[in-house]
Amino acid sequence: MVRLHYCLIYNELIHVLHKTIIHCMLQNKIDIMPTINQLLKNPRNLKFVKQKSSALKKCPQKKGTCVKVYTTNPKKPNSADRKVAKVRLTTGKSIIGYIPGEGHNLQEHSSVLIRGGRVKDLPGVRYHLIRGSYDLHAVVNRKKSRSKYGKKKV
Repeated sequence: MVRLHYCLIYNELIHVLHKTIIHCMLQNKIDIMPTINQLLKNPRNLKFVKQKSSALKKCPQKKGTCVKVYTTNPKKPNSADRKVAKVRLTTGKSIIGYIPGEGHNLQEHSSVLIRGGRVKDLPGVRYHLIRGSYDLHAVVNRKKSRSKYGKKKV
């Protein structure tokens, strides 16, 4: 008699739980795990991560020659003339690189070293030119952050 009573309570409890679970699933509150058969039918897709500096081909820097040296205007809230250079890399790819610092000595056919790193307010500029290497001279009269601009210690 007692066992029958417990069975009835147990069945009622399961029924109530089942109803609440279905109700939550319909409201997208519970994510259901897929079954093994479902995973075998269509397995999980791996996320494809796009490289931000694809022209470097997983190298830290690449050498290139300047094709064109010019200035461009930044995106909307900012206003300036940003110095950029179109560079043909040794791999044959053409990229646009930003020339950091004040003043530069770059001309057409100058050899430069480029690294990754985009310029936020210039669309399409995803590379920086490295100061103090090959034909691109260091920033003159630089006192602070000298290593970033290729200035030797005085």
